[in-house]
Parts: sequence; C-alpha cells; structure tokens
Amino acid sequence: AFRGQPDKWERITWDEAYDIIVEKYHELTEKYGPDTVSVWTGTGREASAYQFQTCNQVFHSRTAIHANGGWSCVIPRQTAMDWLLGCAYVEYDGAFGFKDRYDDPRYELPKYMLVWGRDTLWSNPDGLFGHSTVDMMKRGTKLAVIDPRVTWLGSRAEMCLQVRPGTDGALAMACCNIIISEELYDKELVEQWVYGFDEFAERMKTMTPERAAEICQIDVEEIYAFARLYATSKPASIAWGLAFDQQFTGTQAGQCVMDMIFMCGNMDVPGGNTCGASHRGFLGKWRVDTQSCLKPGEFVGRIGKDEYPLFNHRMFSGQPDAFLEHFEADEPTKFRMAYFSNSDPIACNGNESERWYRVFKERFEFGVATDLFMNPTIMCCCDIFLPISTFAEHNGLVQPYYGGNMQYQGTINKAITVGEAKSDLEISLLLGKRLNPEAWPWETAEDFYEEHCFNSLGKHFDELKEAVCYQIPYEYKKYERGLMRPDGYPGWNSSTAMVEFRSTYVEDYGEDPLPYFKECPYAPVADAPLHDERYPLSLTTGMRKYTSFHSEHRMIQSLREIDPWPWVEINPQTAEEYGVVDGGWVTIENMFGACNMQAHVQANIKPGVVVASHGWWFPEQDANEPNLYGNWKANVNKLLPYRLCSPLGFGSIHDNMCCTIRPATSLEDGIEPPVLGEGLAPYPHMPLVRDATNIHEPG
Repeated sequence: AFRGQPDKWERITWDEAYDIIVEKYHELTEKYGPDTVSVWTGTGREASAYQFQTCNQVFHSRTAIHANGGWSCVIPRQTAMDWLLGCAYVEYDGAFGFKDRYDDPRYELPKYMLVWGRDTLWSNPDGLFGHSTVDMMKRGTKLAVIDPRVTWLGSRAEMCLQVRPGTDGALAMACCNIIISEELYDKELVEQWVYGFDEFAERMKTMTPERAAEICQIDVEEIYAFARLYATSKPASIAWGLAFDQQFTGTQAGQCVMDMIFMCGNMDVPGGNTCGASHRGFLGKWRVDTQSCLKPGEFVGRIGKDEYPLFNHRMFSGQPDAFLEHFEADEPTKFRMAYFSNSDPIACNGNESERWYRVFKERFEFGVATDLFMNPTIMCCCDIFLPISTFAEHNGLVQPYYGGNMQYQGTINKAITVGEAKSDLEISLLLGKRLNPEAWPWETAEDFYEEHCFNSLGKHFDELKEAVCYQIPYEYKKYERGLMRPDGYPGWNSSTAMVEFRSTYVEDYGEDPLPYFKECPYAPVADAPLHDERYPLSLTTGMRKYTSFHSEHRMIQSLREIDPWPWVEINPQTAEEYGVVDGGWVTIENMFGACNMQAHVQANIKPGVVVASHGWWFPEQDANEPNLYGNWKANVNKLLPYRLCSPLGFGSIHDNMCCTIRPATSLEDGIEPPVLGEGLAPYPHMPLVRDATNIHEPG
C-alpha cells in the first residue's frame, strides 16, 4: 500500500501479507532490536485480551502501548483496587453470577445505588450491564447520581449532584470525613480488617465538606446528605466509572471511594460491591507467562520505568506519556515498526494527536493494522491492513472486566462466513507460528480456547458454546474463607492481608500512600497551578452515545442519521454568554489547539461546563493526506496534553481541562491539518508533571 493514498491500496493474499510482515520484522529487528516493534491496542473486549501476548509472544517486544495519557481507561481505578485489596475488579452487585438473578436467595437488592461518574445505560452496552440498573430500579433500588449532567438516570434519582468535572476526589474525601466524624462506619469491620485507618482519618480531616463544596461548586448540604444517605443505607452499591480514570488524581479519588465502600460494610456483601479474586480469569496465567518469551531482566526495562516505576511494576506495558517523548527523541530504542490491533490513536485515544501523527510519519518504516474498517491511523501510517472478522464470523470468548470479576463466561459462536477475514487470535496464532512457534503450540483458535477454558473453569469449550453465557455463582465474603488469596489463607491479597487504607505498595515506591486531591494544573479555577484566564470553561470529554463506541461506526449510515455531526453540549446560560446558538457550529479551543463541533444547548448541563464528544472522523470525506477523512476538524484530543497524569503515572485530564468557545460558521472554519517537516519537539506549553507538588513548565 501507499500511505495516505487510498486509491493505491492493492489486494493481496493472506500468505503474501504474512510473508511481507515476517520479512520486514526480521529486517528491522536485526537492525534495531526486537523492541523496535510497537504493538498498539484499543478497547475491544475480545482483542485487547491478546495485546501483550501479541507483543511479547509473537514479536518478542516489550513495546506494548495504549495511547491514552496515563492509560486513562479503567486502569487507574483498577490499580487502586489492586493496591488496596489485591483484587482485580470491583463492580456493583447486579446478581450477574446467579441463574435466577435477583430472585436468588443469596442476593439482596441494594437500597441505594450511587452512580458516580458513569452512565450505565450509555457507557456499558458491550457488557449489557446497563439494563440491570433499570431492573433494580423497578424492584425498588433508589439512585443517587454524581455527574456534571443530569442524565436519564439522574432525572430519576433521589439526589443528583452536578459536580464540577474532575473534582470527584474532593467529594469522596469530604464524604469520608463526614462518615468518620459522625461515626457512621462499621467500627468492628474496620478494627479487624483495615490497615492505616487512623492515618486515613487524619488525611480526610484536611477536606472539610465546606471546602469540598467550594471545589465541586455544589451546596455543602448536598454533600452531608449524600454521605449520610450512603452510610446509613444497607446494603448500598456504587457504580463508578470512567470519570475517575480521566482526571488528574483520579487514582487517588478511586482509592478514597474504595475505602468508603469498605468502611461502610458494603464490600463483598449481597447488594453491595462485588470484587474479583486477582488470580481468577482464564487468561491470567497466560498473561503472566508472557514474560518467559523475553530474556531475563528484559521485562522490567520498558519505556517510562524511571519516570513512573510504580506504573511499570503494575502494568504489562510502558507508560503512554513517557512513550511519546521517547518516540520523538528516538531513544533509547529506534521505533520503526508498528502493529495496530483495533486501535486508532490519531482519531480516538491519543492525547495531542498531531504529535502522534508526526511521530508516525517521521519514525515508522513499516506499519500493520488489524481492524474491521479503514480509519485515519491505518490510512496515514500502515502498509498492510489485515481485515478481522466480526463476532458473527468466528468463535471466541469474552469475559467481564477482562477476567477481573468472573461472574460469567460469554462465548462468541460463529454463525456465518463472509469473505476471508480472520479473528485477532487467529492472526496472532498464525504470525506466532512463524516468528515464535514454541509459544504458540495450538493449531487453531478453538484448541487455544479448549485448553484455557478447561484449565480455569473445568469446562470444555463446546460446553461453554452451548451455554452461550456460563454463569459462575458469586461467593460473598471471600476474604474470610481464603478465597481472595492464591495461597488460600484468610484475608485480602495485600502485603498486610488487610484492606490498606494506607497503601504499603505505594509507600514502597516513595509516593503518598493516602488519598489526596489536587486540581488539574490547567483547571479553570484560580488556584490551579497553570490557570489561564483566557480559558474559563471546564472541558470534559469521553461521554458515550448509543450510536458509536469511541471512533467506531462513523461509516454506518443508519447511525450517522441519528448523530450526523460531532456534538458539544452546553448549558443555555453559557451559550448565551458566548453567543452560541443551538444547532450552530462552535469552535472549542485552549492553549494546545482547537476543534469545531455542533452545539447542543441543553439545560441538563452544569453552567460553565463544555461536554465534548470524541473520536470523530468522516469516512465520507477525502482520505488523502493531510485531510485523512477530516480527522483534524473535530478532534478534541488536540486540546488534551500529555504529562498530566498523577505522579504514579495513572490518569489524565480528559475530564477536567480548560477551554473557551466561540461561534463558528462550519466544521472547517479555521481548522487546518498539521504541517509535517516542523520537527518533533514537544509543544512549548507542555508541562512536565513528576511531583504533584512541583508542577512546572520545561525551560
């Protein structure tokens, strides 16, 4: 293929494609070493399960990448779960593991569900979790919702706290302060199972409800009512979401919410929050064994290990914020080959997308992509495009939370064959047999599934296919019976065997072991370290809609008829102040960039907040460079800088950046594509955040 020139793509056979990939792999790795191959992944619930194995066990590389700054999708929350409890994933109890669901005698309906920074109806359609919220409401569960928008769920809730984006940590700390000071927590439970409670309680005193109310821009009475409601409702569950992952100290906010759940007696109990044992999941052992394909000591030498050592100890990948700068500097490794597995960094998940675009064009000598459809990243930097099959065209397995909270095992049963497309696992298997056959002993994908399913669940793959959804009954209070630890001893899977309100794991890395809140450096408030009065509005991105999953489905006509243009939601008061009209075009801009979207003026949005859609590109537009399907016109990631994760390396600022808005005349008004050949130096305003108390500009 010819990059950026759609008319020159040429159809070849699978064998020819494999031959080219293998030949280029050997050519580039002999010259630059195996780490020259970078493997990129998106959010596919099936494909992303194989990213690290494709990277390590096919290409012998350590360069696995998820382009989100701070890997700001589920990982910040999951990390907090890991170091507090030693568990893999915490979720609200929707009776997912019981055949009779809510009627199972082991289950108890939560009196209240706190829907916090999440819209279960829109953001979880792939797992079909959303409907359970409505099912539980019909049976009597009441809601309290925390969101800058009044969502459909918020309009039906007993309470709806419209907090300023990115301030959830302040709210969580204030709630814990109230619960402790008013002695609304389970003292016996805390005494027996919590490590570091006294230090935690002292830290919570630093966030008074009055201070949190000022930070969150809500009434202080709402915070008192919210904290008391949760602490006195037994059982109660918390459905928390992406908002935590996409803010500056979101991991610390998640840490605080986890503490709140446990000290109120709602962890691992019927109708509270469920938690998965860290050693469960059919891919768990395979993921760990992936290190065996690298030389001794190689696995810990990944990009970002010096800047963010805790991140690199926790993750199988390098740290995304550090990656971009290493790519630009072309050191210590010269990255020359890219393998994109269902990922579209320049249109969807890469902060500062123009910088990634320049890196791709300047650095990569060879690119391969697997995907259902063409996208801007494939068009601009790939030489081989391997079409993957849809769920209806192959057998497969999907697990909730990537195996982190196993209450059911879902199968994908092949129904039809269309053309020559293959599944992600089939492609990795065939490439693995060419490049590293010892790590890929299976002849077919079905052989792989059979081995892993029988070893982990004691079920044959055909049995699971027949069941379609095989439910695994959930067991409550696992920690009391040794079911949370691989050694079988009672307790939690932490170094103290307790729930660590003061994290020994974090402390070992020289970081603050207790929850804290800090403003995003660019937040539109006076005490933000890099506050700029030119940009007084709060920009939040990442909100989902039914018509798309990130940057997918933009080419499907029926869905585009529902959402034909990129949208930005603004309160009527804010719209009037800035001269914006409903349905008109708007330019959103800050010190990093600008993009255009169509205004949806809605009263359910908090005044002063700009809710921008993400992942927009236009398959109907010119695919040639530099336009790339209009990728740069509505790309909100141009406004989101890197290096704004917490000192731990987790989280980002998708949820609490600053901006301003002004009327525009069209999608194209004033928006130009990036110009190549200007070098790869970071933008002049790029902050380097290593210490949360020492935020500065590079000089």
